[in-house]
Amino acid sequence: MINATRQLLTIGRNTFIESIRQPIFSVLTLVAIMGLILNPMLAMFTIDDDNKIMIDMGLSTLFIAGLLLAAFTATGVLAHEIENKTVLTVVSKPVSRPVFVLGKYVGVVGAIALAYWILAIVFLLGVRHGVMQTAAEGLDGPVLSFGVAAGAGALLIAALANYFYHWSFTSTLVSLLGLFLTGAGLFVGFVDKHWDPQSFNLAESSLAWGLFLIFLGLMVLTAVAIAASTRLGQIMTLIICTGAFFLGLISDFMFSRGMSGNRLVELLYRITPNLQAFWTADAITEKNPFTLGYMGWTAAYAACFIAALLSLAIALFQTREVG
Repeated sequence: MINATRQLLTIGRNTFIESIRQPIFSVLTLVAIMGLILNPMLAMFTIDDDNKIMIDMGLSTLFIAGLLLAAFTATGVLAHEIENKTVLTVVSKPVSRPVFVLGKYVGVVGAIALAYWILAIVFLLGVRHGVMQTAAEGLDGPVLSFGVAAGAGALLIAALANYFYHWSFTSTLVSLLGLFLTGAGLFVGFVDKHWDPQSFNLAESSLAWGLFLIFLGLMVLTAVAIAASTRLGQIMTLIICTGAFFLGLISDFMFSRGMSGNRLVELLYRITPNLQAFWTADAITEKNPFTLGYMGWTAAYAACFIAALLSLAIALFQTREVG
């Protein structure tokens, strides 16, 4: 048991490092950051509540970016290893296939957690700045100053480290972004828009809990990606993850109404992850509190789905010819 745990953690650590070194990982993260930065500017042109639209767009960006990261990262560390036969160097050793699959999942979730942390802080900084309703409204100096400094500092140090010490640019960049943006968020939380000290306030509790629930949804989608990657390549894994994403968001509307007396519809409803349970934009914008009961049941639902999907992934990989 101790040996299996050590193997799982070793595979997870190596998978995490391999994941954040993939160029597509940093590209998707940077594109999502740019989308979150543009959200407040795009939301000001709506005729509805601008800040509500900004939050909806920001949470959608987080969810879609997490979906793409899960699909591309999972295929990069699992499907490509199977296709290139490099998986043989691991499974030929005394490492069981279930431990290998679980280690890959742990590593991919760790990498997505890092990217999600970065994007969540950028999102919270954007919410703190808000949408400028009129030209008379001033800019939020702390948000712009610390946010730009964190991003520019991470890019500069990652480039210099790559040039002088040959460090991986992508992994260094995302690691520094996580570190520097965390510092930026802490500094911004202790000062108001006019640089006056305040008690720490960066996000409302409902927004923080909402971000956590979306991350649980991404963990479910990551399990879908891992299961698909045991048998399929990058394109098909992306298609399956995208299908699971959209079906999960509309499963209540599509399947629940026709479940009565229809076994097929009921089966589709049961096997499709209900991602609407993790979508929190409406509750956040309407300032509805998240109860401990709802959080607990949603976390348990996610855990059960993840366990089922990882069991499927292990079963598919057990019979997969890798030699």
